[in-house]
Amino acid sequence: MEILTLVTLIVIGAYILRARDQSRRIALLGSHLGKYQIERLMESLTEGYLRCLGEDDPERRAQIWRLLNTTEEALATQFNSFVADFSRLAEADTRVSRLAVAVPYADRLFPALTFDARRVFAIHAQGIDSAAKNSLGRPPKSNAFLMSAELFLMQHTCHWFCRSKTVASARMLARHKTSYAQLIDAVAPETRRAYCALIGAHDAPSRM
Repeated sequence: MEILTLVTLIVIGAYILRARDQSRRIALLGSHLGKYQIERLMESLTEGYLRCLGEDDPERRAQIWRLLNTTEEALATQFNSFVADFSRLAEADTRVSRLAVAVPYADRLFPALTFDARRVFAIHAQGIDSAAKNSLGRPPKSNAFLMSAELFLMQHTCHWFCRSKTVASARMLARHKTSYAQLIDAVAPETRRAYCALIGAHDAPSRM
């Protein structure tokens, strides 16, 4: 019975520590994201893409695309500002564990198994900005698909920072019906290379 009690106490203690660590991370990220309208702009884009793809009138569809281009540019500007703001944090507060599951304070206990969220958010900013500018002249539908992938991968990083990789991937699959590997495949090659190099090759899709 003493062993069972000890194990129970250890499990409860780990749960409390994990909850505190996650609450700290959620508050930290939220305090920075809350200054911007990134989430609202993402929702507007997602809804706008769906509405545009369902529009039969070519003239009306072209008008919607132009409005969405403005929203994309605004989102890219806002996210760049967030990244600049977030980059001022100390590295000790922005390390993210590569472990699949949440281990309390794993970023402090196993620093070699972490990556810097400031750097990965900078990669996302470049991908989002490039998609917004569409310098390669992709067709609107193709560029919308790319922008969505860039935004969803950024969203995955937010959830990973606050919870764990497993939780982030599960939420992505539930919300967008897209697996983590599919998401990485869908972003721009430049984003994929930089992202996979930062988080570690073992976290990239098997074909990488």
